[in-house]
Amino acid sequence: MPGTIIITGANGSLAIPAVQHLLTKYSEYTAVLTVRNTSELDPNTGRLHEAIAPFKSRTSVRRLNLSSLAEVKDFAQIVATEIASGTLPPLKSIICNAYYWNLAGEAETTDDDLDKTFQVNHISHAALVLRLLGSFRPSPGEDLGRIVLFGSDAHWPGKNGLEKYPPTIPEDLEVLVKPPPKNDDLAGRGFHQYALSKLAVIMWMYALNRHLSKNENLKGITAVAINPGNLSDSRALRTNTPWILRSMSRFIIRPLKPLLSLMDPTMRTSAEAGVDVAELAVGETYAGEEGFFTLLQKDDSSPESQDAEKQEKLWKKTLEWAQISPMDTAMAIE
Repeated sequence: MPGTIIITGANGSLAIPAVQHLLTKYSEYTAVLTVRNTSELDPNTGRLHEAIAPFKSRTSVRRLNLSSLAEVKDFAQIVATEIASGTLPPLKSIICNAYYWNLAGEAETTDDDLDKTFQVNHISHAALVLRLLGSFRPSPGEDLGRIVLFGSDAHWPGKNGLEKYPPTIPEDLEVLVKPPPKNDDLAGRGFHQYALSKLAVIMWMYALNRHLSKNENLKGITAVAINPGNLSDSRALRTNTPWILRSMSRFIIRPLKPLLSLMDPTMRTSAEAGVDVAELAVGETYAGEEGFFTLLQKDDSSPESQDAEKQEKLWKKTLEWAQISPMDTAMAIE
């Protein structure tokens, strides 16, 4: 049955192979691909256009800046209208792939006066998902649709080599969106903020599944959070990072990937991860799955991420940050 798949950050290292796999293997689907810069002169967007050239009738590349909640709202309204009118098929999956981190500069604030890392990675994706829940197939079914969120081993204290400050949800949740100054520890504090955003993504995923199950008309939509692995060729290692990490990426991680994979089973290429993400989003094998995955294996997330009380507290605060009222979503919210 035809359906629409939305992928954010669609010109990323992992996203392009995911898009190619989806369009090649699943001919019934239409892809709405969002990027910050839609110009083919942008090298990353240019590569995306090359990848989708054989599938132009089933794809569209659209601008979406996740640093702006106003843009998220406008984009969601346009897509919802197109689905309601039949211009696009109903949603099948939203793949929340876009990310941001800054390990080489001071913390940045968005137009919404929120920390950029936390807004792009968590809040704006939450807003996008909640605004588009009503655009999934109108009749509840066993596999109505899937939402794929991105976690990371960084959410679990002690599991990532870049960690300097263990991530934990503070009592005052406002600290997440208005973090303290980095005080010259750009890499350490920057990675800490990234890890916190991934912890929030995973906690919100659990809460989202709980709330979806309480809404009769949304049963059959499920959410997963995947740790796609440590990607040896990811542009993330060379973007907003200190020279030492860029050098490690070029001279150690990429050349020694086969050896490093023996020590870290999650070390792999972006293309391998992209195929897994695509299958998790629409593959029949994963119909109805929910929860946390490492690669394509169901896994336990950190103990703190499984704290239901903290999940609900974060859920309510996310609604506030994302500017979601009962009028903005098909989900019944208090």
